[in-house]
Amino acid sequence: MWSGVLPAVTTKFTSEDALDHKEMERCFGLLMDAGCDGLIVAGSLGEGPMLSHEEKLQVLKTAQGVAGGKPMLMTVNEAATRDGAELARRAAAAGADGLMIVPSPIYHTDDRETVATLKAVAAAGGLPVMIYSNRIAYRVDVTVPVMEALAGDELFVAVKESCDDIRRTTDIINAFGDRFAVLTGVDNLAFEALAAGAVGWVAGLVTAFPRETVAVYKLMKAGRIDEARAIYRWFRPLLDLDVSTFLVQNIKLAEAIEIGSNERVRMPRQPLEGARRAEVEKTVRTAIANRPELPAV
Repeated sequence: MWSGVLPAVTTKFTSEDALDHKEMERCFGLLMDAGCDGLIVAGSLGEGPMLSHEEKLQVLKTAQGVAGGKPMLMTVNEAATRDGAELARRAAAAGADGLMIVPSPIYHTDDRETVATLKAVAAAGGLPVMIYSNRIAYRVDVTVPVMEALAGDELFVAVKESCDDIRRTTDIINAFGDRFAVLTGVDNLAFEALAAGAVGWVAGLVTAFPRETVAVYKLMKAGRIDEARAIYRWFRPLLDLDVSTFLVQNIKLAEAIEIGSNERVRMPRQPLEGARRAEVEKTVRTAIANRPELPAV
């Protein structure tokens, strides 16, 4: 159902810590203009846990306004299943095209609890679901056996595979064929996952470098592996910024440098400073100075 490049967008704030809808419209529009295939709001990169339900729905509405009919997904990453189900209902009523559900970001569920939570939230929304499997960040692993328990429920259509083991992509495809659309959720494993058969990329650095992200994806799907690899090798230091405790600050700084946005974050996060900031700035500016020419795709 979902394929291509689906950015996990950042949420923009004013200097008063309110939502900056005008800047989000501009930034989301750049992604659409570059050929992205939809948007995912209120995820980890979007500072979803720091947003109220009302704010999440407002970001969704802003994204819908620039989407041109492309899929808009709401991330559900609530600590309590009850709250996740409520957000799923409200997202459906607001016209979301689907949900990306984090199984349990605070309490680390076992397999039985993981399945029950995912099913409860999905049923509440009644929308197609992308399972967010990220045992590194959230310590809940959506394994092949867990997916077997979900395969009979038609609401579950995709998985954002972020377990950090590239073998998992092949394991899922071997176990289920095309029952689930497999999308990679780790920026610096995207080339490898696409080579292994992933049909999409839930991307982070795309918010600052959309054309390069789309080019890698399209070249891979066209079988132009050498050309994709060359761009990916240039891209890798930037993509590594997504795999960090400071991914939000890293990527917002990259957005500030590359597309003239701002790096405002919601506390307890604060913008980077000192040696960490200097290193990220160096990475971004070095990449920009050595940007490859993109082939026609």
